[in-house]
Amino acid sequence: MPQRDMPPITIVPDGTIDLQWIDGTFRVAGPDKEPKIEILEAGATVIALRFKPAAAAAWLGIPASEMVGQRLPLADLWGAKARHLADRVNLQLSTNGLVGAVETVIARANRDLMPDRAMAMAYELIRVGPPPETSLLPWLATELGLSERTIRRRFDECYGYGPKTLDRILRYQHFLELSGRAYGSTAVLAMEAGYSDQAHLIRESRRLTGSTPGEFEAATERTASTG
Repeated sequence: MPQRDMPPITIVPDGTIDLQWIDGTFRVAGPDKEPKIEILEAGATVIALRFKPAAAAAWLGIPASEMVGQRLPLADLWGAKARHLADRVNLQLSTNGLVGAVETVIARANRDLMPDRAMAMAYELIRVGPPPETSLLPWLATELGLSERTIRRRFDECYGYGPKTLDRILRYQHFLELSGRAYGSTAVLAMEAGYSDQAHLIRESRRLTGSTPGEFEAATERTASTG
């Protein structure tokens, strides 16, 4: 497919950080707070590995707050070590294939580093959501046994933004999951996803995707049909 025919891809914030192998080079896709448009070169080979919640900062050796909205060559963070990892992938190709080679090499790197368990737990707490009429941050502080100040600091380190931003992102991801497998009006799905009303959903959709839910769905379908 010619380069001009490659459809742009809208990357929607999802609360994660990815490590990507793109045509022989490792790249880090940092946490996003806003939609990001990417266009891949025609014929590019991409293998994406997703860090578990709160794991990327420790593994990469850099706070997530320094990677927000960025796409960074791993060599910018690790220098020669990143190039050595890429070389090791090539050595593994004959026995594992490309996907297996990337997985094997990454599994052996920084194996002794552990994610921030409290922040990983915070992710799950936010995903489920606080009880009705409960403020998010005080509830997290009680559940985690940490001060609100400590939570904010460690969220910046692990996620690149605060709990309320992660809450907005995960709520919209929940809406996308519901709309992908359930039939019903947008208003009904908005309520099921935890929005106060359809207008609230539309505001958040514009913030996180740059479009309304209907516009985003149509654009996603066009990309799938032409990609």
